[in-house]
This record gives sequence, structure tokens and C-alpha cells, in this order.
Amino acid sequence: MTERPRTTGAPAQQNVTFPSAGSTAHGYLALPPSGRGPAVIVIQEWWGLTDHLADIADRLAAEGFVALAPDLYGGNVAHDFQEARRMMQSLPVDRGVELLSGAVDYLLSRPEATTDVAGSIGFCMGGGFVLYQAAVDPRITAAVPFYGVINGELPDFSGLKAEILGHYAETDVTVSQESLDELRRIIPEQSGITPDIHIYPAQHAFFNDSHPEVYHAESAAKAWERTLEFLHKRLG
Repeated sequence: MTERPRTTGAPAQQNVTFPSAGSTAHGYLALPPSGRGPAVIVIQEWWGLTDHLADIADRLAAEGFVALAPDLYGGNVAHDFQEARRMMQSLPVDRGVELLSGAVDYLLSRPEATTDVAGSIGFCMGGGFVLYQAAVDPRITAAVPFYGVINGELPDFSGLKAEILGHYAETDVTVSQESLDELRRIIPEQSGITPDIHIYPAQHAFFNDSHPEVYHAESAAKAWERTLEFLHKRLG
């Protein structure tokens, strides 16, 4: 796997183009050494489709998955917190879910994908979209939100088919413990599925090793180990 610079604000990582939501979308596709494997969608943080997200797709591919990180910002990558917040707020939830649905269409149509269902893993804003997408798309059968930020009301989970493995942080000022308690209550109540939520001795974005001020290596390693075990079990 080729090491990339880890600078937020670098050009978006893109190597595939596909139809989505009535337009043309872009993304980063990573294939496993065998050339084929189960399908996984990787959903970006509020920064955009950065080197860090492409690196996660590469890591999943190295573990045998066909991983697609769709570009939800159309090639734009934020350079600072203010720009990231503005870009996130300019993406309505319904539009994001529509774009992700097109990405799932494309990923499952690829000859390299060996499954007719997909896993979904996302971070920060992307972790919230993992939950929104899984709530409405029965093709998502394994959902992994990392410190997922819900922008607005919780989705209706009555149509949820995915098992959920959640990774959250003890000192996350973005995702409150009260909101996690609400997820723990509402998801089983509406879907009959009990989410497996883990809390780590870290802060928001603890998995992002391109931001050393928040990265927590021990928590990140444990969360990744659990994620791989979960995806292999759910997707084969």
C-alpha cells in the first residue's frame, strides 16, 4: 500500500466515476489483492474525500474487501474547521443518502463485488450517514459508525436490516452520551436490532491518524480489530 501525504485540504482522492442521483459522481475504489471480495462503502468525514479516507479504503482492500469511498462534496476538500462546517451544512441529509444509494448501486454492480449486500463504515459526518443510509437501504447489512454525528432528527429505524457496530469516545463534545443512550433505546425499539456500541478512552476523531492532536492509537487499533471481525462475520 502506497503511503500518501496526510494533509487536510489536499485534492480529493478520486479514481472512478459513476452515475448517481441523476448526475455523475466520483469516488475512490480500492480492490483486494485477490481482485474480488465483499462490498463495503466508506463514508467521509466533514473534511471531504481526503487521503485519510482513501487510506482507510486501501486498508479494507488489503483485508479482502472491495471498498468504495464516494465523494459527497463533488471534489471539494475543506482546509479548516469553518469550511468543513459550511460544507457539511450545505449537504442535506436526503441528498447525501441519495448519493450514497447511487454509490451502493455502482459498487454492487462491479464484477469484483462478490456480495449482493454491502457493509458501510463512516466517520464523524459519515458515521451519521451510515445510520441514515442503513435505516432506508436494506442492502446495507453491516453498519459501522465511528463517532457518528446526526444532523437533525434521528431516522426511522423500523426498516433497518443491518447489524450495527458503533465506536464512540468518552470525551466527545460533538456526540453526547445522552444521544448515545437515545440510540441504544430507539434502534431496538423500532427495529428489534440491538446496536453493539463501544466507548473508548479518547476524544472525537480518535481514529484519524492524520490529526495527531486527537488520534488515539490504542483505541483506534481496538476499534479497527473489532470492525474487521464484524465485517468479515457479516459479509463473508
